Amino acid sequence: MASHASPRPDMPGPQPVETKTVTSTQASQATLLLRASGGEVQDRLFSTAMTLCGLAVLGVLGLIVFELMLRSSLSWHAFGFKFFSGSDWDPVNEQFGALPFVYGTLVSSLLALIIAVPLSVGVAVFTTEMCPKALRGPLSFFVELLAAIPSVIYGLWAMFVLVPLLSQYVQPFLSKTLGWTGLFTGPSYGFGMLAAGIILAIMIVPIISSIAREVLMVVPQHQREGVLALGATRWEMIRVGVLRNARAGIMGAIILGLGRALGETMAVTMVIGNQPQIKASLFESGYSMASVLANEFSEATGDVHRSALIEIGLALFLVTIVVNAMARLLVWTVTRGQPARGHA
Repeated sequence: MASHASPRPDMPGPQPVETKTVTSTQASQATLLLRASGGEVQDRLFSTAMTLCGLAVLGVLGLIVFELMLRSSLSWHAFGFKFFSGSDWDPVNEQFGALPFVYGTLVSSLLALIIAVPLSVGVAVFTTEMCPKALRGPLSFFVELLAAIPSVIYGLWAMFVLVPLLSQYVQPFLSKTLGWTGLFTGPSYGFGMLAAGIILAIMIVPIISSIAREVLMVVPQHQREGVLALGATRWEMIRVGVLRNARAGIMGAIILGLGRALGETMAVTMVIGNQPQIKASLFESGYSMASVLANEFSEATGDVHRSALIEIGLALFLVTIVVNAMARLLVWTVTRGQPARGHA
């Protein structure tokens, strides 16, 4: 039985797409329209403005260095390199030596690092590796909140809380147990290098811990998993898989904290004692480079005295710039611009 094929449906074929050609006349009209609207001019103005903003920062930095060098030239020509090796500070006879201030700055800052580094690294490790998720955010917030407290508030707290505690309890205990070292001898007044180091340690904890936490969070997760897969404990995983890979960045965080401690003024001025002397005991009073600028610059009457203070400011400025640049470089070697990654 022959089958009849069904009729083929009448379907329309592909229709040609209407194209519009842009003539050279229309293109030139569009170009003229864009130029008339000022787009090219605005782009050049924006690019120039942003370039000037970037150069302004370098310009301000250069002007600061130039002004400090210019104003300190009188002291530099009068004392030379002996200015930083001399111990006499006599504005009446115009004899100036900055060694007691350099010594006070270094001792108080190093003491602050000795106290703050273990605490800061411990906080960073806890918040990134061991802290529950619900507590991680609030804890990080409150630690970083310490950095927002004005330094004068730290100084007031140190005067009314820390200094009495040191004079009544801490310093007598240290003098009795560790007095044989020579570092904890003398009267227990509370004010001195020890108080300055402790208050600086409290102030740099949020800086070191926050940067160290960011460095720890960019350590790849597979580093942790690989160490745990080999049968390591949590402590071994943190020591081998995390801290070892982040040690350069943590060192950068520590140096940034050092830069913060070197330039601190108000809190240190209120508790260090402000005596230009070099003593081995941490109970003795001292003086820092920033403190002498805050105390004496407004009262300096002689040109040499003022120039000597500005030379101290120049030295502190250059040291701070170098320290911060080194710290940023160390942090960059670990992070390489990577965003921090949280993990469970």
